[in-house]
Amino acid sequence: MERANLAHSFIYGKTTFSVYHANKGEGLPRHEHTFKHATVCNAGSCVIRKEGREKLMDKHTQPIDLAANEWHEIEALEDDTVFVNIFVT
Repeated sequence: MERANLAHSFIYGKTTFSVYHANKGEGLPRHEHTFKHATVCNAGSCVIRKEGREKLMDKHTQPIDLAANEWHEIEALEDDTVFVNIFVT
């Protein structure tokens, strides 16, 4: 999987927002963090894979909470997908 483009990243208070733009097949390959974070899909669609589960997301889907120290990956299912990771470290 090719890595998604980090289009914007900004901090609001203690919260970091990382905005990614991705085409089909791009995303964030399998990884994990020491902190939890939420992911929301704002445009297009994507799949989140974690610990043997998959969740399809689009702009109508509620944010997904990803636990700390649990591997996960995010993959765009169509061109021009935009997703945001939101976290506090």
